Amino acid sequence: MSSTPGLSTTKQFRHLLQSDQLEFICEAHNGLSAKIVQEAGFKGIWASGLSISAQFGVRDNNEASWTQVLETIEFMSDAASIPILLDGDTGYGNFNNMQRLVRKLEQRKIAAVCIEDKLFPKTNSFIKGDAQPMADMHEFCGKIKAGKDAQSDPDFSIIARVEAFICGWGLAEALRRAEAYRQAGADGILIHSALAVPDEILAFKQEWGNRCPVIIVPTKYYATPTDVFRQHGFSIVIWANHLLRSSVSAMQKTARTLKEQEHLLSIEDKVAPVSEIFRLQNAAELQEAEERYLPKGAEDTCAIVLAASRGHELGELTEHQPKTMVKIQGAPILARIVDAYNAVGVKDIVVVRGYKKETVNLPNLTYVDNDDYADTGELASLLKGLQSRKDRAQQTLISYGDVLFNTYIPQSLCQEADDCVIFLDSNWREQTSYARLGGFAECTVPNSRKAFNAKVYLKHLGDEIPEASTHGVWMGFLKVSPAAATLITAVITELLAQPGNRKATIPHLIQELLKRGQPIRVLYTVGHWLDINSLEDVVQAGEF
Repeated sequence: MSSTPGLSTTKQFRHLLQSDQLEFICEAHNGLSAKIVQEAGFKGIWASGLSISAQFGVRDNNEASWTQVLETIEFMSDAASIPILLDGDTGYGNFNNMQRLVRKLEQRKIAAVCIEDKLFPKTNSFIKGDAQPMADMHEFCGKIKAGKDAQSDPDFSIIARVEAFICGWGLAEALRRAEAYRQAGADGILIHSALAVPDEILAFKQEWGNRCPVIIVPTKYYATPTDVFRQHGFSIVIWANHLLRSSVSAMQKTARTLKEQEHLLSIEDKVAPVSEIFRLQNAAELQEAEERYLPKGAEDTCAIVLAASRGHELGELTEHQPKTMVKIQGAPILARIVDAYNAVGVKDIVVVRGYKKETVNLPNLTYVDNDDYADTGELASLLKGLQSRKDRAQQTLISYGDVLFNTYIPQSLCQEADDCVIFLDSNWREQTSYARLGGFAECTVPNSRKAFNAKVYLKHLGDEIPEASTHGVWMGFLKVSPAAATLITAVITELLAQPGNRKATIPHLIQELLKRGQPIRVLYTVGHWLDINSLEDVVQAGEF
């Protein structure tokens, strides 16, 4: 980085302009090239009108609007901390346009603008320059004065570009115009020449002396040793279009090679790796910001969906497929569950199959089979799911293959740091599915305004809780941390070793965890889920 810490870009450019040694700035035309220029060690950037228009694919004749240029240099200003000198063509209009331009440049932290004394719309100086008319000198002086009056930052610089040599006028006219522009308030003069030798610009500098800084663009007289410019006391040299031109050559070569060879083998090691593009885009900063600002957990979360049972309550609908594959408006229940998980970033999903397992075959899922589904319960299926994740350092969401839910439920679970978290529906009297789930809950705090910001924990889960103590019904959702997953794997193993627990359910597990002192965090909701437990539920699911 070549920026000066603590100095505004306008002050940095002033220092370059008034330096007692020859300084150099390099062309850029977008945010990426601006960053490349800064990383190369340059102290400033030339936002080239030619290059910016070319990257748009239009001519350097003000075909790109000034607002499009403004948007481009805003990206450049965001990407680099060194000062930017905008090639502002003729100022994009009269004195009024010039004033608005200066104000907009200052808003975007652009350090300086260079305007040339030709007519709008301008034509590139190297295209029939001697046939191009020049602006009225007095009108151009007014444009400079208007720009200086409009600036709010005293260090913002306006550079007057003298095109007298380009347009076929001699030294006397170049000097006359330069002096008029200096007296009008220009902070520096850019003297331009299309000759292959530096004779014109050297003659100008000799006569000009040190009245104010002089900037040059040696695109045509590139063979001139740089020490010549130092000896004559020029302020800044602009390398005006070479990043654009070099990138064009490279892209043309790569495109031809790809077309001819139809493979990447001969070019892959000759182009920048994708990782370098990511670095220049500052992808690492985004990753750090994501860690700081985004809700934690969704991307580092897997889900286990228990879908081994048939679902006899749906009758003929599950004769040839399990309940999880019953279609709701053309899509299986399981597909809707997967979509809800995917929507919050949970892509690693394990489905525990059993009944008619071959019909549970949605893509991009991991399948684990409980072939003893007819003689075992939820804990046996859950154990198989957990064992399949034993080497994963991820938090785990556990849910049923026949319970639909809104995305905020898994999203909320993922955001909580507690080892064990469940969801309860406090409007349990309106639910028809709580009997099947077997999950009446008593908590430390009932659902109310007081519970909104409070941490609520489960006290008891089961069927024998007095109504007055019932705060909700368990919805079938459990989130466990990696440490908790290890714990419940061990607990389930112990429980299943007892013959009476062969068909034990998750509520049994939760109660056992409470007995062992494991805190279980509670999140409340009202609705936003649907347990499909009847034909009526199937119909209702179509509107869920």
